[in-house]
Amino acid sequence: MSFEKKLEDAKKVLEELSNPEISLADGMKKYKDGLKLLQEATKMIEDAKLEYTTLQEQK
Repeated sequence: MSFEKKLEDAKKVLEELSNPEISLADGMKKYKDGLKLLQEATKMIEDAKLEYTTLQEQK
């Protein structure tokens, strides 16, 4: 899944969590799903930054 898709899905999760009618169990599941998406997106950013830095050092 692309970085952009992960952010889009995390945004959808946030919107779903804003629903006052969501049950506690559903809210916790969505919260965990959202955290996982953001952690994966963060790792993608960190990996890209490391790759960029490595390439810059090779110049």
